[in-house]
Amino acid sequence: MKRIKHSVIILFILNLIVGIVGCSEEKKTEDKAAEKTQQTFTCPMHPQVIKHEMGTCPICAMDLVPFEKNSDDKSIKLDAQRQLLANIKTIRIGDGADSKGISNQSVLNGRLVLDPQQSNYISAKIAGRVEELFVRETGVAISKGQPLYKIYSEQLATLQQEYLMALAQQKQFAGDKLEQQLVSSAKQKLLLYGQTEAQLQKLSKTQQKNPYVTVFATQSGTVAELSITQGQYVAEGSPIMRLEGYGKLWVEADVYPNEMKQIKQGVELKVVVNGWEDQVQTMKVDFINPSLQAGTQLTQIRGSIANPNNQWQPGLQVKVMLASQGLTGGMNLPVDAVIRDGKGQHVWIKTGKDSFEPMKVSVGKANGNSINIASGIATGDEVVVTGAYLLYSEYVLKRGKHPLG
Repeated sequence: MKRIKHSVIILFILNLIVGIVGCSEEKKTEDKAAEKTQQTFTCPMHPQVIKHEMGTCPICAMDLVPFEKNSDDKSIKLDAQRQLLANIKTIRIGDGADSKGISNQSVLNGRLVLDPQQSNYISAKIAGRVEELFVRETGVAISKGQPLYKIYSEQLATLQQEYLMALAQQKQFAGDKLEQQLVSSAKQKLLLYGQTEAQLQKLSKTQQKNPYVTVFATQSGTVAELSITQGQYVAEGSPIMRLEGYGKLWVEADVYPNEMKQIKQGVELKVVVNGWEDQVQTMKVDFINPSLQAGTQLTQIRGSIANPNNQWQPGLQVKVMLASQGLTGGMNLPVDAVIRDGKGQHVWIKTGKDSFEPMKVSVGKANGNSINIASGIATGDEVVVTGAYLLYSEYVLKRGKHPLG
């Protein structure tokens, strides 16, 4: 009887242990399943921050993004605004303006510069006080013939008096050549000081001196520098203002010595202003700097382009397209379109409005700007040519693994 009781107790204890172990294993399985299905979030700038609910980063306050470590989806999504901020651009293989047209060009970095031939300094022709200043700030557009300032000049009043006296003497001694020369000389002085024929005729008729002179713009432009204020006295020849014209701008581009063999004075090159890629301009090389810039291995070339509607300003960055040598045949892409690391080479294909997918490729020869694609992409694929590395980083951040697996 005692043996039976002992057996029952032992069996009960064994069943209890098996039940506890089974519950523990079942709980672990449930925890793992929950962990697998539970969404986690991380910070794009601080990947060490991981949370199980949406929120902001405690370090930089940026919005957290989903961390899809267990996802088998090979594509990654990026909304239109983030694509714009990341400067993601694509080309479709096989289009008229596909990668072959891009790859056979080297890109020279350049900038727009003011053409000094479009500048004009206005200086005082006569000494006096600026009685009224019609333009009081820089950046104002000026039209030819527009009044700029009015000046009061005692010297002008003296010259007008001399002119009136010469006219009076001429009337008394009609036909005297000397008197005619004196009138002509006094008139010429007034013309040089900014008086017009109409003003001189009025002076001769009314016999009333007018010591005020209104100065008009001799050309159109934009006020770049203003050297006077209203009420100020100026001397003859003092600078008044500087006008700049933006109808034509210089393009200065940096060139390495090994690229100079492809450039000659007079050759025409394509120019793309950053932000206006749809308005390709043509520049003729007018000047090649014969020496290198101090402390660099760069020289400069210069040309000019038209500036329709003054839409561009000096200082804007441009790209000057230079025909490249070395890569012929095959399918070519810009070097930045291909991500190369220890696991191989891949590009990013746009598969939807906001989705991108990595595609493994085989590459051939490359130069400083282009690389041959031997296989991996086909006609019709929309390949990312700028911003590929950002997509690569975004994928690694969100999935915690390499795009190629």
